[in-house]
Amino acid sequence: MLRGIISERSTELPSIVIGKLLKMAVEDKSVISLGPGEPDFTTPKGIITAARRALSEGYTHYSPPQGRLELRKAIAEKLKKDNKIDASPDDIIVTTGSTEGILLSLMTMVDPGEGVMITDPGFLAYRPTVEILNGMPLSVRLREEHGWQIDVDELERSIAPEKTNAIIINTPTNPTGTVYTRSALEDLADFAIEHDIMIISDEAYEKLTYDGSRHISIGSLNGMGDRVLTMQSASKTYAMAGFRIGWMHGPEKLVKAMTKLHLFSTLSAPTVSQVAVTAALKGSQKATEEMRKEYDRRRRMMVKRLNRMGLHCVEPKGAFYAFPKISHLTKKSSFKFAEWLLREGKVAVVPGTEFGKYGEGYIRLSYATAYDKIATAMDRMGKALKKL
Repeated sequence: MLRGIISERSTELPSIVIGKLLKMAVEDKSVISLGPGEPDFTTPKGIITAARRALSEGYTHYSPPQGRLELRKAIAEKLKKDNKIDASPDDIIVTTGSTEGILLSLMTMVDPGEGVMITDPGFLAYRPTVEILNGMPLSVRLREEHGWQIDVDELERSIAPEKTNAIIINTPTNPTGTVYTRSALEDLADFAIEHDIMIISDEAYEKLTYDGSRHISIGSLNGMGDRVLTMQSASKTYAMAGFRIGWMHGPEKLVKAMTKLHLFSTLSAPTVSQVAVTAALKGSQKATEEMRKEYDRRRRMMVKRLNRMGLHCVEPKGAFYAFPKISHLTKKSSFKFAEWLLREGKVAVVPGTEFGKYGEGYIRLSYATAYDKIATAMDRMGKALKKL
């Protein structure tokens, strides 16, 4: 091998142990996996039909780097109707999934050594993306006793004065299932204005809320139009994870800069997928609501069973994850507990530390899994826990 062929950037990225556990789960067919972070539903038939039609009509060429105009118009209408954000197609970029949106936005706003605040526990891709760009990730601790809501005191403790450019938030959240309240978002908005930082708002789970909780886009709050990049996705809303379509809305200057960078990343999001998402946004939303109701049914059963077996779980109000506490039952680390549960109970879960250092003492379970499988997994977990 050539000397020095592997970059420091790749060798210094954190090791993600979820891969090891999921590999073990796949190899053992008796294991029930509660690890998946994507819908277990098939994409609705009307969207599949639109994709097939697009292929037969020759939509197999590159799209513009900013995204197809027809799709950006549909997104602008959706943002105004659903999120109360006045949007122009010129202020929107279509990306290859929202993960690319995170990368492009950070590439646009962050130079080496500059800080990006990240909620902890939080989505596992945020920190490595900041580190890839030689930025400085700054953990904002979320606390169970505060309902996993973002807290201004923690924000003040985490910011690096003179060096912090942005904060990434996620609501409804992965892994805790929290839906940020209007009050919490207003406090964050005031903080961002005071410290002159941008907010990247990851809203991939916006349509999955329960018990009367309502998703609020921070970009809709007064005075925040020029300070928020609103990031959304078709992956969870329409069970289109494999289509790889996300989008971002924000100040035109930032969108233009991201579009320029897009030329050197993936060039453009997949054309046939863009046509399919246009159809999804313009078509019936019935399938999305049906999926939400089924997630809710699974959620209620899972949380009830977890608490009954002695795990402490703050009831999630959004997304499709439960994040129960295990530290009061065992001295095992989150990873060791997940490994033990896989071996003893044949149930795969994700260690809380995959989502940051403050995830220690917790595990994440996904209810993007069939109801009957969840019920069986809960039976197995209950039996295993009696051995502790």
